[in-house]
Amino acid sequence: MTIRATKKQESRKQILEAAAKRIRTEGINGAGIAAVMDDAGLTHGAFYSHFENKDELARAALVEALQNSRNGWTSKSTNTSWRERLAGLAKRYLTKAHRANLSNSCALATLCSEAARSDDAFKSTYESELIKTLTEVAEQDFDTLDEKQSQDVLAFMSLIVGSMVLSRAVKSRDLSDKLLIAGKNAANRIAD
Repeated sequence: MTIRATKKQESRKQILEAAAKRIRTEGINGAGIAAVMDDAGLTHGAFYSHFENKDELARAALVEALQNSRNGWTSKSTNTSWRERLAGLAKRYLTKAHRANLSNSCALATLCSEAARSDDAFKSTYESELIKTLTEVAEQDFDTLDEKQSQDVLAFMSLIVGSMVLSRAVKSRDLSDKLLIAGKNAANRIAD
């Protein structure tokens, strides 16, 4: 790889990291080109050598954000039961630290309501990344799961993402904490 190609690849990575952080903390509209490029330490003009437009950047930032966060909480288990796996995943996901730190949080939770109001291209990217997460949770291709496994994984993801979203949406810290605990407890019941 040439020096120029290496620098371009590094610049793209800087842009994606900055956009992923912004999209999680401020949403799709908060990840404007000027702000992202400033955060990346690059000029606004350099943006167009990497992306066609802001919509393409938003989709790429979603992928970047989810790849990073997914790796942190869906690590492969070794010799654990299905129950232990789901309980461990819920325990790692439904934490006060995850709730508080939007900049490194799961974009499935931070962007779910925005994805519902976005265009089809963004929804398709969100769906694709959700399926990748479901596959990681199940530790096998989501599309190959039997009906019961598929329902369990979907219920589990709905539960933990919903618990996280609700815990962030309320003012009361006590209720927020209870939502995290209830999510963990319910995940254990799904695992059984």
